[in-house]
Amino acid sequence: MAKSGIDSLLDALQQSGMNVDDIGGASSGPSAQESSGAGSSSGGSSRSRGDMPFGGGGFPFMGGRGGRFGGAGGGDSDGGEPPHIEFSGSLGDRMASWSRRTIVIAVIVAVLILLAAYWWFHPPISVNSADTWLFVAIFILLPTFLFFRSRSRRYETGDSKLDPDPGKAKTFGFLKFIPVIVLAVGILGWVVSLDLFPGNAEKYANVLKTDTMTFADDIQEVDYSQIPVIDRDSAILLGNREMGSIPEYVSQFEISNLYSQINYQGAPVRVSPLGYADLFKWFTNRGQGIPAYALVNMTTQDAEIVRLGEGNGMKYTPSEPLARNIHRYVQLKYPFYIFDEKSFEVDENGQPWWICPVRKYTIGLFGGETIDRVVMCNACTGECTELSVGDVPQWTDRVYPADLLIRQYNWSGRYQQGWFNSWLGQSGVVQTTPGTDGTLGYNYIAKDDDVWVYTGVTSATADSSIVGFVLVDQRTAKSHYYAVAGATETSAMESAEGQVQNLRYTSTFPLLINVSNQPTYFMALKDGAGLVKKFAMIDIQRYQNVAVGDTVAETQKAYETLLATNGVLTGADISDSATYGEASGTIRTMATGVIEGNSHYYVTLEGDDAIYDFVLPGLVRIVGYQPGDKIEFTYVENDPTNTVSEITSAKGKNVEKPSSSDAKEEQVVS
Repeated sequence: MAKSGIDSLLDALQQSGMNVDDIGGASSGPSAQESSGAGSSSGGSSRSRGDMPFGGGGFPFMGGRGGRFGGAGGGDSDGGEPPHIEFSGSLGDRMASWSRRTIVIAVIVAVLILLAAYWWFHPPISVNSADTWLFVAIFILLPTFLFFRSRSRRYETGDSKLDPDPGKAKTFGFLKFIPVIVLAVGILGWVVSLDLFPGNAEKYANVLKTDTMTFADDIQEVDYSQIPVIDRDSAILLGNREMGSIPEYVSQFEISNLYSQINYQGAPVRVSPLGYADLFKWFTNRGQGIPAYALVNMTTQDAEIVRLGEGNGMKYTPSEPLARNIHRYVQLKYPFYIFDEKSFEVDENGQPWWICPVRKYTIGLFGGETIDRVVMCNACTGECTELSVGDVPQWTDRVYPADLLIRQYNWSGRYQQGWFNSWLGQSGVVQTTPGTDGTLGYNYIAKDDDVWVYTGVTSATADSSIVGFVLVDQRTAKSHYYAVAGATETSAMESAEGQVQNLRYTSTFPLLINVSNQPTYFMALKDGAGLVKKFAMIDIQRYQNVAVGDTVAETQKAYETLLATNGVLTGADISDSATYGEASGTIRTMATGVIEGNSHYYVTLEGDDAIYDFVLPGLVRIVGYQPGDKIEFTYVENDPTNTVSEITSAKGKNVEKPSSSDAKEEQVVS
């Protein structure tokens, strides 16, 4: 009788040296290929799947555990099971069938892959690093678990090459739990790091120590020659435009978006390194390195590309793809350190450096992070210096990342009275104000030749008012809190934008400044192209008081005049940049007008060409005067009218100075 197609295939496979004894219906002996007409077509018994090559009971390229490759067997097919091939695509089954030689080769390959992966991803070698735990879980724990599990199963069931061995099966069964236990340790370390773990709330609350200070005593009056008038976005715009003035760089390099804010030679600036435009540009320029960095003065808005000179290019930057990549280079040089956000800075001589803070965890494995040490890396030579935080040189500004400081302050504001209070009663719970995009809202100010992070502090419900604000030094982590009730930064931005809503300008995130001992928001107003067009100052405590001007000096003068008009400032409080005077005489003319809902009395005196502006309701007593009456008052010079701040005497009697509580309506000077 002629053979079926499947029988011919099996014969051919057997003659080629392949073991086909495991295929159902292909019994040894001629009975498997002969038909009696009355019996079953495949009388052979099933054998171990381990007899098949590649260890898995089937052809490895077919996949699918328990799959059948069916068809009619030799002879009749009535009543018998058709011949089939059983496949298994399980990685564990394949690993179970590996010989010792295969295992050795696999281990060598795995080690090489592990080393290559470590070099490329360069996770820190530390139990406190979440990146390390993820790396170990993927590249070590999972393969180890699969190997031990497959060996245990093989010795438990046995196959054509190995007899069952309960002892070895039990040993490998125990070993497979080792990676599980290691992973469980990591999970336990994460649990004991949580703020809800007993005792942790108090630890989180004390990571950052904050002192309560008086604003007027601690914050000096602003020096307008050093106040940053642009934000990071504007600095990026100015830097990119300056890059176009150096055509030989444009085709080869581009400016990184880092733009770290630092104090450089007494001025607030943002600096950012150039980077290779693409991989080919890196290949052709890597010998000399990156030749320059961008520097933008935040006060004058001047931008420049600072050249480093021949042979002094930066060879260690984030745009390096291989060994000189600053993240890989520093991490491999200090493999046991966990680095936080690195910042680009220049010293007082213009030498570029990378400031690499070393993170330390103080609660459990992953909680209570702070900065323990600093590695300073010369961007040109790669020379590294390791220092404690207290030994960092004065010119360094960004040791503690801003996000970390904000997070630390929020811990203290949330957990001062324990974890349960932070979620239930929330008595005394405060937090930093959110930004306009829902992220952390903060800015930077220069103080004591350091860069301090500024943010408002609001209640747990994050309403539109603040209870104070906090400044934290990025170099030393000194934290100062100032209790000042007022408007949030977002509310102040909306108020400033409302003053120029017809121009559709947008406000930058406010800076905190001291104007005549009054906490004040200062911000720039930008057009659609991102260029600064105007400036605004807003009284934090009375944020309806908004002064807008084309220059900083003009804005300051209008703002102080506004505060004087509302009785917030007296002549002694006005800064030296404003001109304060006294006037007396007989009223020649009086006229009234309404500007933005506020009544104004415009008065001239006999023999005086100046016009004096009495704003109501702050100076409501002016309504009792008429032409011919004598009057004395103080005023702040302005253009085109002088704003009166106080009526000092009239008709032989003293007149009360207007109080700021009387000024209930919106007072706006623009």
